[in-house]
Amino acid sequence: MAELNITKMSSKGQIVIPMEMRKEFHEGEKFVVIKAGKQLILKTLAAFDKNIEEDLEFARRTEEAWKSYERGEFKSMPVDDFLNEL
Repeated sequence: MAELNITKMSSKGQIVIPMEMRKEFHEGEKFVVIKAGKQLILKTLAAFDKNIEEDLEFARRTEEAWKSYERGEFKSMPVDDFLNEL
């Protein structure tokens, strides 16, 4: 199951990765940041070439869902059901 958390960007453009989500990463590790519409995808440099198409499709679907939400075309559901549909 995917992990969800909320963070924010500082005035310097820095974004904190929540502690519970960064346990398997270490200081100095390099990441690739991919911008797809209004979505940012963060991948380790070592895993960059793996599953890139899946990540871009996920970003496309998420962007599409957000636009639908902004138009008021949404429904309420439990988190597990939402993640299964995603």
